[in-house]
Amino acid sequence: MFMKKKFIVRSTRDFQDIIKNGKCKKNKSFIIHYKTNNLSYDRYGISVSKKLGNAVFRNKYKRKIRSIADNYKKLYINSKDYIIILRRTALDKTYADLEKDFNELMK
Repeated sequence: MFMKKKFIVRSTRDFQDIIKNGKCKKNKSFIIHYKTNNLSYDRYGISVSKKLGNAVFRNKYKRKIRSIADNYKKLYINSKDYIIILRRTALDKTYADLEKDFNELMK
C-alpha cells in the first residue's frame, strides 16, 4: 500500500515553486510548504537534509514520512501540493509521535 507515482512531487522546479510561492506551517518535527494545484488530488514531496545522515538513514525517514502521509491522505483531499521537510528534532521521536505531529500540522 504505497503511494502511487501520480501523488508524488518529483521535479526540482515544482519543489522550488511550492517552497518559494506557497504557504508554510511548522512544528518541532516538520516544516510543511503547501500550494494549491490544478489537479483533483494532493501530491506530496519529501525532503530530508544530507546534514541529518547518510543515504540509508535519509531513505529510512523518507519511508516513514511517506507511510504516514499515505495513511492519512484520505482525510486531507483538497487539491494541494505539499513539501514535507524533516527537522533535526524529529530524529529522536517515535513513529507515533511523528504521526501525531504530522496530523497536527495538516489540520
